[in-house]
Amino acid sequence: MATVKENGGQPQKRSKVFLIILIALVVGGAWFGLSKWNHAQHHMETDDAQVEANISPIIPRVSGYVKEVRVSDNQKVEEGDTLLILDDRDLRIKLEQAEAALATAESNLASARASTAAARSNIGTSQAAVLSVDAQIEKAKVNVWQTTQEFNRYANLIKDHSVTEQQFEDKQAAKESAEKELQILEEQKKQASSQTNAVTIQSNATSSQIRIAESTIKQRQVDVDDAGLNLTYTVITAPAAGLVSKVNVQVGQFLNAGQSTFSIVLDQRLWVIANFKETQYHKIRIGQKVTIDADALPDHPFEGVVSSFSPATGAQFALLPPDNASGNFVKVVQRLPVKIEFTNQNDSLLSRLKAGMNVEVDVHIDGK
Repeated sequence: MATVKENGGQPQKRSKVFLIILIALVVGGAWFGLSKWNHAQHHMETDDAQVEANISPIIPRVSGYVKEVRVSDNQKVEEGDTLLILDDRDLRIKLEQAEAALATAESNLASARASTAAARSNIGTSQAAVLSVDAQIEKAKVNVWQTTQEFNRYANLIKDHSVTEQQFEDKQAAKESAEKELQILEEQKKQASSQTNAVTIQSNATSSQIRIAESTIKQRQVDVDDAGLNLTYTVITAPAAGLVSKVNVQVGQFLNAGQSTFSIVLDQRLWVIANFKETQYHKIRIGQKVTIDADALPDHPFEGVVSSFSPATGAQFALLPPDNASGNFVKVVQRLPVKIEFTNQNDSLLSRLKAGMNVEVDVHIDGK
């Protein structure tokens, strides 16, 4: 009988241990589930998040062969530091050509002004000549009138034989001579007037040449400025302070204008782009506190705040955005990029974060 009791007691003892373990697992699971549920009521989390930074591409504005490369990968540069120098000999020749064209245009302007001044002087001379002829014409008219009067008197006297034939002919000759002289002076006036008109037309033409020359100078000055500006573009400088990345340019390499060479990660504020599911969006607000855990620094949480929301989901900015109307529809939960800014800029470890690093974000939707 004792043997039976001992053999019968072992299953009972094992069932109690199993029951205790089962109860502990149930209680532990319930506590874990309740804690997770309670945490989910006050937090929104996602691990689909990366550190972002401003990255400036270095792009030449003019084409040319690389003369010098003054930076290397991961080198720190300051704003205005020289990065690349292109061969500028072709552009210097273009600048000299533009300057020579400008000098020619300025010379043409000086010549046009001199011609205009001479034409205006000729106008004055011609007008003075016309005035002189007018005075002579008035004098000739008086002479014609006087000789005509005398001729008429002598014509009456010769009928009575009061004067000789010789005297009459002298008065007739004087009258005809005065009339011829008046005709000659009137012809001279017409020629002088015509000369004045011609000189005036020439002056107007040379004046228009001045305007054309002035416009040409402006155009040539623009060409000089453009050539000088392009010449400055042969020295490529850093747009801002930062770290150089992926320098794949060699001396002697030909670069086209607009060709991307390498980039500078700017030494400015970092931020995080977290892609939350659209089902989480309704509880997230701008200004909510955020805890950020970086995979690279797992034991150092960073502080942040929700800054802004993207105007569209990430899928809309894809190279081939989805078009659900073009085929069979399969509903996929979309993600909305949310910008999160670091609040503690004095954190010494913040500088160790790099663009593209993965982080996990925890938004405190209750503000705590």
